Amino acid sequence: MKPRIRPGIGLLAAPLPIIALAAVPAFAATPDAQSPTALRGDVVAAVSHSVRTGDVAANQRISVAVSLAQQDTAGLDTFLSQVADPSSPNYQHYLTVDQFAQRFGASPQTVAKVSAYLAAQGLQVGEVSANRLTIEASGTAAQVQKAFNTSLATYQDNKDGHSYYANTSEPSLPAEIAGVVSDVSGLNNYAKYTHFNTKSTAQATPDATPKAPAGLSPTSAKAAYNLTSTVNAGYNGKGVTVGLLEFSGFQQSDVAAYDKAFGLKVSAPTVVNAGGGTTDTSGQDEVDLDIQVVQALAPGATIKVYEAPNSDAGETAIYSKLVSDNVPVISISWGTYEAGETPSNRVAVDADLKEAAAQGQSVYAASGDSGSDDAGNGGTSVDFPAADPWVTGAGGTTLTQGSGGAWKGETAWSGSGGGVSSFFNTPSYQKKVNSGTYRSVPDVASDADPASGWAVYTGGAWAEYGGTSASAPNWAAFTAVYNSEAKAKGKPSFGFANSRIYTLAGSSSYKSAFHDVTSGSNGAYSAGAGYDKVTGWGSYNGANFLKAELG
Repeated sequence: MKPRIRPGIGLLAAPLPIIALAAVPAFAATPDAQSPTALRGDVVAAVSHSVRTGDVAANQRISVAVSLAQQDTAGLDTFLSQVADPSSPNYQHYLTVDQFAQRFGASPQTVAKVSAYLAAQGLQVGEVSANRLTIEASGTAAQVQKAFNTSLATYQDNKDGHSYYANTSEPSLPAEIAGVVSDVSGLNNYAKYTHFNTKSTAQATPDATPKAPAGLSPTSAKAAYNLTSTVNAGYNGKGVTVGLLEFSGFQQSDVAAYDKAFGLKVSAPTVVNAGGGTTDTSGQDEVDLDIQVVQALAPGATIKVYEAPNSDAGETAIYSKLVSDNVPVISISWGTYEAGETPSNRVAVDADLKEAAAQGQSVYAASGDSGSDDAGNGGTSVDFPAADPWVTGAGGTTLTQGSGGAWKGETAWSGSGGGVSSFFNTPSYQKKVNSGTYRSVPDVASDADPASGWAVYTGGAWAEYGGTSASAPNWAAFTAVYNSEAKAKGKPSFGFANSRIYTLAGSSSYKSAFHDVTSGSNGAYSAGAGYDKVTGWGSYNGANFLKAELG
């Protein structure tokens, strides 16, 4: 996934069980059940504009993640509608991971059947997610090709010249297995996810001196979004975990230098590996930005950095891990244009995001830094996962501060990703402001212009960063602050974010709880009063938002 960073350009799930091969029942099927059935939409789009250069070596190790179909999808849709509806008796009555698995996860029998099939093909069966919707497995390329009835070839992309491997055709499985499988990820290593940060043109400053370069500091950021008094009162995110979804590693020394420069007394972030984790550090500036924004605004929060390989298998594994761990607040700064996601992967990730909403997890995703043309093809398009209705898409603004760093104004940043989804229907919570067939993006916004960006210490130097990658962790940090105050006052946590945001924005408290952004554009769309396709409902006015919701 592509990171959206512009350098000033319920109950915790039990540990995931390991399925021992000896305990997997033998796979047996009738002749009809053995008939191969293709899984549609499971070939990476890049193959169509790439040159085949050879075959993957038969002994190359390949890791895959098999996504299983949810049970009772109609019942889940009904539940999600109710849990997001303030007029429903089920409003904000969220499920635990175990409750979700029992109602909507695959049955233990289905898990055993699919596991047995994989083992029968010679694959090593690994972790099964707590929601019983993802099975990890690995084997040689020869075993993987046999298991999924496809070939793995090497390619060179004509657009950017990079090399990768991918399946040459849609994978297929015996009919009785294919009927319960929604996606097989890991058949390619085409790294398609990018981060959305932009670095300012100002010169980076080496050494973590007390004086950082121009850019938002913890003090000025809290002042801008009216959180100073709240954090000083002790509502600083303490007791709340914020999970950061990352496809890159980072250097703890950079984070420590940032904390030292600003005198922050915070806990060091911890790393949680998904899909084997990653040794790639090419996106460390993104990870540093995410961590430092959360620490700046919610210094008491516990930060867990979830790391996975930058691949579709890594994508499947990391979303599955985040919902299985029931992380209460999640920030995502990586994405891809909607059509760049394979249909089957989109279904698999959407299933996890539905679970997140059902469990009351607050999920924020950067909406992209390419304005109204996320695909970069001259048309209009939006970014995934921000376009998913169970995610809160975070757009970008240009921030102006007054005396003492106080908020003075915000205009729409030209790079703010926004527009209309091509795949997701208009959700019920958005229908009052969107009469169209498809969902509009983003939902909210905050500072993302690198010219008014954040001071970040990364790679041993200071720089100023913007991008909608700064907006997602900003909202995540605010949600951590909200949850810490809510807990102290005996009130419910933020929960599924779009439900709370749209309900408050539609009330008489809108003008005090939000900063409505009414000027600027992202290309095809312009900001205006109330909701718009550039900045959503706008940015939050911290203390006023909290007062309106928590008293």
